[in-house]
Amino acid sequence: MAADTTAPSYWLNWRFLLCAIWILVAMMIAALLIWRYEGRSKPRYRQSGDEQEAAGCLYDDEVWGTCSKSIHPIWMLAYRIVAFSVLLALLLADIIIHSGRKYYFYTQWTFTLVTLYFGLGSSLSIHGCLRYHREAESRRHYCVGPDADHGSYVPLGENADLSSMTGSSNHHGEPNWRTAASAWGYVFQIVFQLVLCMHSVNAVLLLGDAILNSLRFPFFRIAYFVLWTCIYVIFQWIIHAFVSMRWPYSFLDLSSPYAPLWYFAIGLLVFPCFGIFIIIFRVKQCYLAR
Repeated sequence: MAADTTAPSYWLNWRFLLCAIWILVAMMIAALLIWRYEGRSKPRYRQSGDEQEAAGCLYDDEVWGTCSKSIHPIWMLAYRIVAFSVLLALLLADIIIHSGRKYYFYTQWTFTLVTLYFGLGSSLSIHGCLRYHREAESRRHYCVGPDADHGSYVPLGENADLSSMTGSSNHHGEPNWRTAASAWGYVFQIVFQLVLCMHSVNAVLLLGDAILNSLRFPFFRIAYFVLWTCIYVIFQWIIHAFVSMRWPYSFLDLSSPYAPLWYFAIGLLVFPCFGIFIIIFRVKQCYLAR
């Protein structure tokens, strides 16, 4: 028989105390990492190569651009719109059939987050493609000679301020000015690194986006993933403190004498989850560098 989670004895014991300490320490470390690497103001414009970039550095063209110059940003836009449409349809179907009961589970939280990721990504890609088109038109105006008549691409001189396009880093070592990402761009990057607990359809769609996009994957943003998971655990604690019901996952049950060990072990699983994605990004970078 399941323990009564509303009883004071369920919470006022050493098991809950240790689990609460794990959660509190994890949230404090995560907050410290965010303050250390992402809590500082950043200049609106940066010149690539003039100084060592901060760990949380993100450029505007990295939000909507692709990992290769040979892939037009319009393909990224199309992919994100299709992915958002599929996920939104599945999410609405879940809500209609199961109402809000599905949000009792962590996987539904992440499914919703992935849907929001592709929705925000689609809007940012639309903005980026429009900007890409405007700058491509500007390039054509700067083209001179017979090549311009045939529509051939002629690189601009270093004085032209069009370096914020996709793949704008100059491979010949010349300094380029690039626009820092907007606040929504940073939110998009953070959500991208949050949605690591995936399943079925959203896993396939997110992996496809990870292969196509040019986003970075700094390790310190594991802090957001930790905070997200801790918030879910606290959410479950609050619900069970007022309503006695089964836990969505057995390892969350605080009545077991091994509960603190379970909480600690599950917390450590965050690192292999992040590690898998880091390996995917390293493999992609090695492939593109060839």
